[in-house]
Amino acid sequence: MAERVTTFGVELRRRRMAAGLSLAQLGALLHYSKGHLSKIENGGKTPSPELARMSDAALGADGALLSLAPAQPSETPLPDAGTDDDEVWLMNLSDSGTSWFHPVDRHEASAMSTSSLLGFGLSSQGLTATAKEPTALEAFRGLFDQFRGLGQTASPGAVLPPVIAQTHVLRSLSARAPADLRDEFLVLGARFAEYAGWMAQESGNDQAALWWTAKAVRMAADGNDHDLAAYSLVRRALVTLYREDATQTVRLARQAQVSPETPDRIRGLAAQREAQGHALAGDHRACMESLERARELLDRASGASGASRDPVLGSVNLADPVAMVTGWCLYELGRPEEASEILDAEVARLSPRALRSRARFGVRRALAHAAAGRVDHACALTAELLPVTDVVSSATIATDLRRLARTLARWHTDPAVRGLYPALTESLSSPDV
Repeated sequence: MAERVTTFGVELRRRRMAAGLSLAQLGALLHYSKGHLSKIENGGKTPSPELARMSDAALGADGALLSLAPAQPSETPLPDAGTDDDEVWLMNLSDSGTSWFHPVDRHEASAMSTSSLLGFGLSSQGLTATAKEPTALEAFRGLFDQFRGLGQTASPGAVLPPVIAQTHVLRSLSARAPADLRDEFLVLGARFAEYAGWMAQESGNDQAALWWTAKAVRMAADGNDHDLAAYSLVRRALVTLYREDATQTVRLARQAQVSPETPDRIRGLAAQREAQGHALAGDHRACMESLERARELLDRASGASGASRDPVLGSVNLADPVAMVTGWCLYELGRPEEASEILDAEVARLSPRALRSRARFGVRRALAHAAAGRVDHACALTAELLPVTDVVSSATIATDLRRLARTLARWHTDPAVRGLYPALTESLSSPDV
């Protein structure tokens, strides 16, 4: 570790001097103190990811300087989804609002059913008749849209239990449905399972997120829809993105784009994720190329005729997803001025009801303004967002909130920072975050 830090410091000094900048001048560009940068150059301090990215951008290193900063590779294996034939789902719901989910095999479930625990069986009466009714399928599609809307305005704890229950119901209905409806029940159930994975990640449980994603892929494949397998790579890349693992994020996103048979929307979403991975690595050129590819694919997908009745994959709350992700990436690329300008415009276009999206990109917007040295404005934006972040209770958004807290700590004597910190600290220390 000491060797890597020293190497970064030596290269930082070399590039700074080649650019004709003093420590004070570089500090003014990056909004870091001269003393802090001196310790980085001398190997006395480890550069934060934010400092490494901003230094790389300011000195035109094209990722070479960033590559010397400490990295955190975190390849996470995709859990085995098991099979539906030998699996029973158990849920525990508490009046405190907490819930617990556990998949077990049928033998274990049978052993548990012979215990002295009091239980009330829920009748499966009418399921076969329901499975034959096309209008039931449409009603479940409507439910999915409602749950996705709820996910924008409520915490994962309020969304996950009913989403899991609906996934189970659809799985059961598919087993009883006639041939012409079986696949549709399975594919819709897979979308519920995929959404459960997203909510699990939002709750801070990456293992559960990957388990549900794998379950969704299997259900979709059983319903003769193999496109979700490609999208699962995009979802998995989101886990590695929040772990700041640029290499794995790019690799997974590229895998999702390999087959030309994969729908344009999925490949477009994968190209966006690839761009975010390149931004983490400080590769501006590759990031912009991926964003251009994403726009082409997503525009083509939105203009395609004969759209499926199944719910649209990915966010439906962004007016211009590529523009929003561009702002996101520019912050990671150490270009907070450009990032804040784009994020200001795109966040203003979000629906007031899309609380989760407003919190996610709003915090990123505040980060960009803070990194650009507009501390008072960043604090004002954050103060407006904290009540929203408390409502949606997102582990991924909390990751950026912690980054924001670390960034603002550089101005800990600023009155705006001192005024914000009690509420920011309370929000981050909440057991719901």
